[in-house]
Amino acid sequence: MQPTDLARKRLRHRLGAALATLVLPAAALVSLAGPSQAATTASQVTATYTKTQDWGTGFEGKWTIKNGGSTSISSWSVEWDFPSGTKVTSAWDATVTNSADHWTAKNASYNGTIAPGASVSFGFNGSGSGAPSGCLINGASCDGGDVPGDSAPSAPGTPTASDITDTSVKLSWAAATDDHGVKNYDVLRDGTKVATVTGTTYSDTGLTAGTDYSYTVQARDTADQTGPVSGAVKVHTTGGGTTPPPPSGDTVKMGYFTDWGVYGRKYFPKNIVTSGSAAKLTHINYAFGNVTNGQCAMGDSYADTDMAYTADNSVSGVADTWDQPLRGAFNQLRELKAKYPNIKILWSFGGWTWSGGFGQAAQNPAAFADSCYKLVEDPRWADVFDGIDIDWEYPNSCGKSCDTSGPEAFKNVMAALRAKFGQDKLVTAAVTADGTSGGKLDAADYAGAAQYVNWYNVMTYDFFGAWAKTGPTAPHSPLTSYNGIPTAGWDTADAIAAYKAKGIPASKLLIGIGFYGRGWTGVTQDAPGGTATGPAAGTYEQGIEDYKVLKTKCPVTGTVAGTAYAHCGSDWWSYDTPSTIAGKMSWARNQNLRGAFFWEFSGDTPNGELVSAINSGLS
Repeated sequence: MQPTDLARKRLRHRLGAALATLVLPAAALVSLAGPSQAATTASQVTATYTKTQDWGTGFEGKWTIKNGGSTSISSWSVEWDFPSGTKVTSAWDATVTNSADHWTAKNASYNGTIAPGASVSFGFNGSGSGAPSGCLINGASCDGGDVPGDSAPSAPGTPTASDITDTSVKLSWAAATDDHGVKNYDVLRDGTKVATVTGTTYSDTGLTAGTDYSYTVQARDTADQTGPVSGAVKVHTTGGGTTPPPPSGDTVKMGYFTDWGVYGRKYFPKNIVTSGSAAKLTHINYAFGNVTNGQCAMGDSYADTDMAYTADNSVSGVADTWDQPLRGAFNQLRELKAKYPNIKILWSFGGWTWSGGFGQAAQNPAAFADSCYKLVEDPRWADVFDGIDIDWEYPNSCGKSCDTSGPEAFKNVMAALRAKFGQDKLVTAAVTADGTSGGKLDAADYAGAAQYVNWYNVMTYDFFGAWAKTGPTAPHSPLTSYNGIPTAGWDTADAIAAYKAKGIPASKLLIGIGFYGRGWTGVTQDAPGGTATGPAAGTYEQGIEDYKVLKTKCPVTGTVAGTAYAHCGSDWWSYDTPSTIAGKMSWARNQNLRGAFFWEFSGDTPNGELVSAINSGLS
């Protein structure tokens, strides 16, 4: 998001094989041969299967092996059959192989030993709709008997709602699967069972007009085992006053969290909580994932998933252990969501440094979208993320490098992402604020792409800065134009007007706030428009400094175009304050914008002054 990203730390060594997972493509899976342990040992060991997720075109499964005996076992092997067309596509915490439709999973090097009464699990992603049958654990029945065990049914499809009235709704869903057959379904309203039916439809009556309800369904097999619940469908009955707007119309208060902030800045997800900001936000963008070789890729895997948090810097107050399956910022964000379940988190890809990869990605948008989906929805952290954000600086134009992918490339990429992620996930994009005629906004089809996004983050900051070493000094985030502005049209109001002129609704636009200032040195005059000798000194790079530093280091001298500036000694800075943010939020409300976002958390004060100003201004 900034013209020069801070230096990124690279992957450090992992702490032993116990942290590793194994993912094998189906094409690479081959049959393994080897003797099974004696059935007398296996009979004391059980294996149970659960389908933990089902997204229509595929699913996630989990096997749990439990040692019910009185002595430890040193290895295990689970075998099962899938019907034709169902297969494992990737796996973790086990080596999974197959011979046609017969599948075998053997323990990894670190989880073969199971003490009496203990259990281990491994998981996999699969394709197809079949369920496992003929299960064997170390050569004997998976249920500890003489015949293969009976697996629990899969999750039914997410219900759909129809015929909604003041007091009733009709629900229907896709059938679950089970190796011995599904007997019936439990229908749950707001988590409480209200009916058991043998078919895949149910009409719920006796409801209250103008009320919100949530429905899920759970399958029961012939052995009376229940499987996982389906996804939820939300229903608002008619009557009872005005039907509230859909969630897509809610005000957005979103901030960027940077993966490199955990290093020199020592800013952790816990700080979002202790500053009071978590209670005032709706969304967080996690920045950044890389874009390389036409695909989405991990940005800094050490910071993302491996870094061990101490009790002092952990959201939960509990230190990470060496053998937990997920650490790093992803696990901390998971803990944050547990405390604040209303917050949605998106994984942002690109940024100033890594936008050069989008040109190749645009050559095959479907393949790019598929790679992003597999990474964002990786089962190890799929619960952390609610969607994807694309920060392409800039489509068919120049940022750190120049892109010549063509005016349709951005639209094609966003269309592919929406098709892959579906309607239930968020798809957003950080976009240029250059609304000048023939500028960056005119270089790509932002209007055509708007139909595929939930909203655009319009980067209404960094209009001016000390890359123009001798000035003239100018506020980097002006709300409006002003007499003497170095480039006409480089302001928030003109940028938003340009998007609206292209037919993009206000409900899909957020304005951006920088939690930092930009400054020059060698300046003699207070007012904007002065000459300079170069960029002012900053903590991490020249010409830029956090608000939390500037508010005392160089207090505000005056305001111009809805933002603040400060002249202290020979330095001249511009930055937003709680007061100027309040004015910008009032303007955003009058423009009927969707909300606001900021770059980025660590620039705010320890008590979250600027986040509070955004929250108050939009409430």
